[in-house]
This record gives sequence, structure tokens and C-alpha cells, in this order.
Amino acid sequence: MISGRTKLIAHLGLPIGSFMAPMIYNPYFEKHDIDAVVIPMGCQEADYATFLPQVARLSNFLGALVTMPYKTSTVALLDAVTTTVSVAGACNAVRRGPDGRLIGDMFDGEGFVRGVRRKGRAIRGARVLVIGSGGVGSAISASLANANAACIGLRDTNHLTMDRLASRLKAFFPDLTVQTDAPADGGWDVIVNATPLGMNASDPMPMDVSAIAPSTLVGEVVMAREITPFLAAAQARGCEIQVGIDMLFEQIPAYLEFFGLRSTTPEELRSVARIGYKLDSAGSPTGATT
Repeated sequence: MISGRTKLIAHLGLPIGSFMAPMIYNPYFEKHDIDAVVIPMGCQEADYATFLPQVARLSNFLGALVTMPYKTSTVALLDAVTTTVSVAGACNAVRRGPDGRLIGDMFDGEGFVRGVRRKGRAIRGARVLVIGSGGVGSAISASLANANAACIGLRDTNHLTMDRLASRLKAFFPDLTVQTDAPADGGWDVIVNATPLGMNASDPMPMDVSAIAPSTLVGEVVMAREITPFLAAAQARGCEIQVGIDMLFEQIPAYLEFFGLRSTTPEELRSVARIGYKLDSAGSPTGATT
């Protein structure tokens, strides 16, 4: 039941039809009588720079979850950010401090790192290949660096984006080895596809799967389908995999802590979540199902 005392967490992005977060947070809030609600808000790009500061002025505003296409543009609208945001150049969580300032953090990478660790893999000293240097790839790279990875390899068709991410990583983590245009067969302990490739069944592979060693953990960020063609091919080579939705469940406890709410475990969140995958006749995702 939403009342005048209910705290609002705005879920900002466009389009909003496939948003999964409300179907995880809200059942969890209901189970534990937490008087808060996540509400999708489909703000148009032309209005966003005005809308975020205004919605944050609401008396019951607790915070915001930020998704595409606003993770990057949000940074300039904030008063304070974490190192992860500075390296990633993107933000997916905003809260208002006691003094009214807007504070931003980025948990995509934290979710990925927590998932890898939960599978018994160490990040400290690891060699990790990140395919894609956009918002989510940058966030994952920042969290890997913060978790003391030894080497981060970057691959991206956009060399400017890739080189800029490499420069930011080196500036904030001078002891980290960063390779650009990293080879597929670089002896990687972990490989993550941080591109949209895999959302549709007809998408090309993000890299040559034949170069991946069976001992490598292969991860995905695509959440529209559970097993992408890339993950299926990695499994066929004997690799352990991490599905995209794992990143979401793993980062939500960090979000809850950021908002000052009762935290939990990914296992409990999975038990209360009301989501699933639905594909059309061509095998393309049509959005989450309840």
C-alpha cells in the first residue's frame, strides 16, 4: 500500500517496458514491510537534465535507479561522485544527502564482481578481458581495478572510447596493467561481454569463442535473455558462466545499503522476484514477464 509516508525510488530511463528492477525491489519491500516503492519513470531525453534535479526535490524522494540512456549524462547533474563513477564516466544510483546535495555511485561493476566472487573466483591478481568500453564496461573495469585485478584487457570497435577508459583506469589505478586491443587468447581468468551483442538471436559473437580456455569464467551483461549465444558457446567449451541477471541480483544489496534500507542476499531477492524471460517466434526478447 502506497501512502503519504512511502519513500520514492525513481527508476529513470527510456524505454521502460522491459525494466526488471521494480519486479525485484517491490516484492522484497512488501515482504519486509519496508515503506518504499520503485516506480519506472520514462523521461524523454530533452527533459532529463531538468527532470532529475526536480524529482530529487520531492519530500519523499529516497533516490533513483538510473539506466540507459542516462547513465552518462547523469554525472554532470550531481554534486558528488565516487571514484567508480569518475572512472566509469557513468552513474546508476543517486541519493540526496542530508544537505540536499545529489550523490552518485555506480553498482553495475560491483554486481559483476560480487557474482564472480560468489562463484569462488578471485579477482585479486586476476587477468580479466572486458569486451565493450561503454557505461557498463567502464563500470565493470573500475570495480575490477578496485578489487585489485592484476590486468584488465579492453576490446572495443570504438577505439576512442576504449583509449579514454584506459587512460582513466591508469590515472586512478597506476599499478594496474591495462591492455587495449587485447588479444582473445591472452590467458584470461575471466571474460565479460559488456556490449549489447546477444540481445537478439541474430547478433554476431562479441569475440572468437574458440580462443577461450575452458578454465575461463565467461560472463554476460545482457539481461533480456538468460543464456545468450555467447554463453551457450562458452558452456560448450566447458567454461563456467555468469548470466547477465546475476549482475542485477548481486548489485541490489549494494543499492539498498546506498539508500540506507535493510539489505539482503541475492538468494532472497531471487526467491521473491517476479520476473522471467519471454521471446518472440524469432527468438528475440520481448521484455520481462511477471
